Amino acid sequence: MYTQAMDLMPKGDGKPSVPLSATEQQLLDRFEARIDDGAFVEPKDWMPDHYRRTLVRQISQHAHSEIVGMLPEGNWITRAPTLKRKAILLAKVQDEGGHGLYLYAAAETLGVSRDELIDQLHAGKAKYSSIFNYPTLSWADVGVIGWLVDGAAIMNQVPLCRCSYAPYARAMIRICREESFHQRQGYDALLVMMRDGTPRQRDMVQDAVNRWWWPSLMMFGPPDEASNHSEQSMRWGIKRISNDDLRQKFVDATVQQAKVLGVSLPDPELRWNEAREHFDFGPIDWDEFWRVVGGDGPCNRERLADRAQAWDEGAWVREAALAHAAKSTTQRKAA
Repeated sequence: MYTQAMDLMPKGDGKPSVPLSATEQQLLDRFEARIDDGAFVEPKDWMPDHYRRTLVRQISQHAHSEIVGMLPEGNWITRAPTLKRKAILLAKVQDEGGHGLYLYAAAETLGVSRDELIDQLHAGKAKYSSIFNYPTLSWADVGVIGWLVDGAAIMNQVPLCRCSYAPYARAMIRICREESFHQRQGYDALLVMMRDGTPRQRDMVQDAVNRWWWPSLMMFGPPDEASNHSEQSMRWGIKRISNDDLRQKFVDATVQQAKVLGVSLPDPELRWNEAREHFDFGPIDWDEFWRVVGGDGPCNRERLADRAQAWDEGAWVREAALAHAAKSTTQRKAA
């Protein structure tokens, strides 16, 4: 879903700390020429260490976000209002788990193990999207997550289908297709509540929109002037569009959708700017963003504890799967 990682990395400009040999310089020149030509980089191709580290951080953070992102909505599977909504939500949460697996597999092509990445998540050393550290207080939150959170994710992720690292780009093609369905599902659920629901249900939707709007804008990462790594990542083709440009595209699209739904967005400064041909919007509370990213959000500790508990309780499943795979391999060799 969600890629804030390149903006949360330690500072560094990607330049080598020691002079390159003639051979290394030639490899770097050849690599950058391929990037300039728009060619994809495959796992066995030579790549700069900083490019590899940037991808590991971003792809693993993205994978962690998909896995942790199962929790806020999974909490409502048993309380969905109808069998249809239950089945849809169950399928969506399952999709998010699959997205995490695609992305962990892509990260493994860069020479890092899945167990290592998961250990970093559970130890609190790895980041995931700040949006998943907020609680889901009502059924309307599930719809708003589909509409706003998955909508922001799609805006972020479609450009990643053209990421210069081929395994990541290939994974994103399928993920974006499924996220697009998730966004439509969330919007449909809200539309039903707003058109056919009771006044209390409509108030529930508006309350959820009020709570999720600003965290959704934070999903695109800090403003461009505070983003230390965007320039390098865009030069290498990892990132295609800046944080602020993506955020603006999201606002412009969402305002029109909110009008159809019949909800208001909680920003008194939100208005059309004829000169810019975009919507202006109010200031984002970046202090809150960094506080949540730093581990002090409403649900940070709860989310990590739930993930670690699920991992521990699922150990027997992983062990059984490995044992079955080993037995099957032995039988095939003996046949």
